[in-house]
Amino acid sequence: MVQEIATREAYGQTLVELGRKNPDIVVLDADLANATMTQYFAKEFPNRFFDCGIAEQNMVGIAAGLASSGKIPFASTFAVFLPGRCFDQVRMSISQPGLNVKLAATHSGITVGEDGISHQAIEDLALICSLPAFTVLVPADAVEANQAVKAASETFGPFYIRLGRPKVPVIYSQDYKFEIGKAVSMRQGKDVTIIAIGTMVKAALDAAVNLQSQGIDCSVLNMSTLQPIDQNAIIKAASETGAIVTAEEHLLHGGLGSIVARITAKNKPVPMEFVGIKDYAMSGKPAELLERYGLTAKGIQDAVTCVVKRK
Repeated sequence: MVQEIATREAYGQTLVELGRKNPDIVVLDADLANATMTQYFAKEFPNRFFDCGIAEQNMVGIAAGLASSGKIPFASTFAVFLPGRCFDQVRMSISQPGLNVKLAATHSGITVGEDGISHQAIEDLALICSLPAFTVLVPADAVEANQAVKAASETFGPFYIRLGRPKVPVIYSQDYKFEIGKAVSMRQGKDVTIIAIGTMVKAALDAAVNLQSQGIDCSVLNMSTLQPIDQNAIIKAASETGAIVTAEEHLLHGGLGSIVARITAKNKPVPMEFVGIKDYAMSGKPAELLERYGLTAKGIQDAVTCVVKRK
């Protein structure tokens, strides 16, 4: 049986691990510690945990002040609030001065499920990627989330780490080595490259296996660093397979697909298809929402079939 762990759970556990090693790490939350899993850090290091209440904008300012004082702050809330509600503060207080603040946003995408449209963060990557100072990480599973959080703690500068609510399959072994700014080749193929992030990486792998039986040979790239993105990997994929499909649990506008298309348009134009969210979604169970909006292996397969015909 495939193990399933939420990336937010891995985040919470990793913070404790880091906190034991580095006394400069502090954690902030906005009245959601039980959901973002910063509760683990709060329990073990109460003097280094700051609950800012339902005041996300203030939390960002406090995190900036702590970073200016030499601390390494991790600030967390739901992705719909961070960067959404706090965009001006994130821009002015963290991005422009380039402060060493780590923003970790949980409950991203439509897989917040029954929380509904008000809590579905489907614009967050477009917002945060508009700020050039930020490194943006979108882990595919708990193993990668653990390493991404560690890498962020060891690398100076503003970070945005996108995490999810539901448990997701663990696709990496414990010997996996995450590297900021590098795409991860999950599968080699000659006909088309599927570039995916977050929850869609497992769906991309499943789609590639299914398409193999139809005679379509797919490469799969996990683009876990969305900014700075691995341009060389994208250009190489376009050159070698001649077609690209992107897959993301985010609006088509401004996310992975938009970034990849800009790079291919300039360096190696090839046919592309895009799997993502086209508009605001309904409330429902996560699996039902993914199915309804085509964020599945079947949705990726359909996009691959379409793009291969255009080669």
